[in-house]
Amino acid sequence: MAQRRLGVLSLGFFREKTVRRILTLAGWEVVAGLRGVDAVGVWGRGRPARRGQWAARRFGLPLLTVEEAFLRGLKPGRSGSPPLGLLLDDLGVHFDAARPSRLEQILAQDDLADGAAALAQWRRLGLSKLNHWADMPAPAPGFVLVVDQLRGDAAIAGGGADAESFRAMLAAALAENPGRRVLIRPHPSAGPGNRRGHFEAGVVDGAAADGRVAWLSPEIAPHRLLAAAHRVYVVTSQLGFEAILAGHRPRVFGLPFYAGWGLADEARRTPRRTRHLNPAALFSGTMLRYPVWYDPFADRLCDFSTAAVIASEEAAAYRTAPRPPICVGVRAWKRPVVRRFLDGPGGVPVFAKNAASALERASRTGRPLAVWASRTPPDLHAACTEAGVALLALEDGFLRSLGLGARLVPPASLVVDDLGIHFDPSQPSRLEALIAGASDLPEHALARAAALRRRIVLGGHSKYGAGSGGDVPEFPQNKPLLLVAGQVADDASLRLGATGAVRDNRGLLAAARAANPDAMVIYRPHPDVSAGLRPGGIDAADLADCIVADGDPAALLARIHMVWTISSQIGFEALLRGIPVTCLGAPFYAGWGLTCDKGPVPARRWARPGLDGLVHAALIDYPRYRDPITGRACSPERLLARLASGDRRLARPASPALRLLARLQDRLAPAAGLWR
Repeated sequence: MAQRRLGVLSLGFFREKTVRRILTLAGWEVVAGLRGVDAVGVWGRGRPARRGQWAARRFGLPLLTVEEAFLRGLKPGRSGSPPLGLLLDDLGVHFDAARPSRLEQILAQDDLADGAAALAQWRRLGLSKLNHWADMPAPAPGFVLVVDQLRGDAAIAGGGADAESFRAMLAAALAENPGRRVLIRPHPSAGPGNRRGHFEAGVVDGAAADGRVAWLSPEIAPHRLLAAAHRVYVVTSQLGFEAILAGHRPRVFGLPFYAGWGLADEARRTPRRTRHLNPAALFSGTMLRYPVWYDPFADRLCDFSTAAVIASEEAAAYRTAPRPPICVGVRAWKRPVVRRFLDGPGGVPVFAKNAASALERASRTGRPLAVWASRTPPDLHAACTEAGVALLALEDGFLRSLGLGARLVPPASLVVDDLGIHFDPSQPSRLEALIAGASDLPEHALARAAALRRRIVLGGHSKYGAGSGGDVPEFPQNKPLLLVAGQVADDASLRLGATGAVRDNRGLLAAARAANPDAMVIYRPHPDVSAGLRPGGIDAADLADCIVADGDPAALLARIHMVWTISSQIGFEALLRGIPVTCLGAPFYAGWGLTCDKGPVPARRWARPGLDGLVHAALIDYPRYRDPITGRACSPERLLARLASGDRRLARPASPALRLLARLQDRLAPAAGLWR
């Protein structure tokens, strides 16, 4: 596509990298000033846009109006959540009914017969323009929904409405629905320190005197409100459009883009809009044809369906984030990453300097306390129980990164366990509960897990990415090849997961050798041990036929016939590939009928979820994922695609300043000293 030059007179276009990138992919090179440009670009119709409008008229240049699409994504504005799409209008702007817009022309003239499937997807995913809603229920059904907007919103004047329109809307809602509750939904951005809406809580010109008017929390998801509402009243809010998509015929007191097409009861009309549409046709023009959609993971333009799935995944991750915890034991270099993982409707986490201050603050504020699981101080569980504070354990997920944590490569996955932690079999964990529940997963969930497992195996993925560690040697094929997986000597997964008599790498290797005298025994030290970053090295030459101190673990697993381990994740990765695994400890994957268990495993692991049930629990339900490049929440499938890309940025460690801070923190605050 030939690039056209879009001259802009607002610095906002240069602050928003994603906006500029979408414009570039749509064929527009954004430049400052008007020299040699093909059009003038403006954002909406605010004050900065007036300069661009004047310049376009003065120099006889076309005007391109840019706005966020009707599915923006997760959060509004400059909140670290860039838009998933833009509206590029070369005729006008969709919210100004005084003159035609490209959207109006599309709705009036185009073939709009292809919107049904996309509308069904919108409804199924429960989407709205913004999707950062708390997981709150809607009020009991049967209420009348009145939608407020911010004062001064350009869409109000553009729709031929004013403050009087809001008073008329509320009066009509009360008069036309006798005996019903009238609930006002404030604009999510209204509140103390922000712009005001048209209705003040508790004061509506005396209309609330009969007790029929009340105010809703703006944190309730719009699709839930619309599903429970008896009728919807709006001026020009996009919620009127979403009400139509939800099956309502809203009462509209302005002239927004969705009015005039036979789908609403309107107080105003325009002679330009005479066509009668159904909701699917309105959706087709508004969401499929008018916007330009963007896939930030692939860095390319995409269709609506792709953008909708991305928005849904981000919303799901946001809603399931715990109430912002008070964190302790999280190393300094990892805190920015953990902060993004734990961002949710209640806000972001706070990092305390030690466990005592974390416990005091959590007890005072009612927040949970989160601790990095492998750095949990002694007696923290008991102290939290006594103080009535919920305790969360944090750990890296099983698809972690393209590089070692010991080298300070940030994690792309995190688990948040409210019951225990997966590597401690002495107590239940959330993962254990998910594995037990996986026995009843529906077929589509098991099919997704099977596809994910195949993708991991075919792509050669392991915890630290695909192709990590280099080549592995060739082995003779005249005898069984047995891989013994070493572990870090002081790692909590070994210290807690070694439930049997064998509790170290030397003992594991000896047991494997004794039980398999005819096999070729291959010993693989843990990568952190091989790199000299963690303890656990042993002299294995007298027990192992071959020592593979380096090499891609996935390539190694592709060549061997069986695995012995105490509690290493290598055992889980072997199961993904159908390799028999013998456990001398009780890792999270032992005890479910999938391994040969030589050590004691908890009796509570009686369920038989099957391999794909285990995969669904461990890789889909238990962790949360974030794309290392964009920082956005994502699915495990998207993370695998990113890790397979080989992008050098994926293996980039923390900055030198954070690495220095990490070393200092390790010296000053070991896990046992976190109480100080």
